[in-house]
Amino acid sequence: MTVSLDLSDIETATLGHFLSEGFMAPSIQGLVPERRIFGPAFTVRMPSDDGAALVQALAQVQPGQVIVIDRCGDLRHACWGAVTTAAAQARGAAGVVIDGFVTDRSAILAAGFAVWCRGRSPITTKPRGLSGDVNVPINCGGTAVRPGDIILADESGVAVMDPAQASEFCARARQIQHDEIAILERLNAGETLAQITGRAN
Repeated sequence: MTVSLDLSDIETATLGHFLSEGFMAPSIQGLVPERRIFGPAFTVRMPSDDGAALVQALAQVQPGQVIVIDRCGDLRHACWGAVTTAAAQARGAAGVVIDGFVTDRSAILAAGFAVWCRGRSPITTKPRGLSGDVNVPINCGGTAVRPGDIILADESGVAVMDPAQASEFCARARQIQHDEIAILERLNAGETLAQITGRAN
């Protein structure tokens, strides 16, 4: 299930230079510093404090997929911790993006697993088995995510791309990043940004 498109050199912030849609709320940030992950979305919808859908998801996720969890507005319970981290790593998941909270921060950091979330909470979900869905269209961080959408997450945030457009977007981003090298060289040589952009008076 690993995506054939290599996004390892693409920054979400570069995509943000020419895209306005497809970005999760900026409050969803990486727990492990200086990480970048990408891959097809494996989606989970988890209402309230019911963690049963995540247990199911962790038995189905494939290597290279990014688990994306819609917490349906729950801003109280942590759905991710040491045990779920170990389960995801055992399945070869690339990482997890959660529109909600985690616990066991030290264990997650020690494991080195890539996690994006809104923060931490000591109150956890329970596997009640009353609701929730796996591999369905969801909303995470204010952005629609379909199973198989391409997820790119880094130090600036999380971007979601339609697989049919991801190659085009990444090629454009790669060109922008290449052009920025020359801009930085000109700035270091003494030119102003106004001169470089043609906006000097």
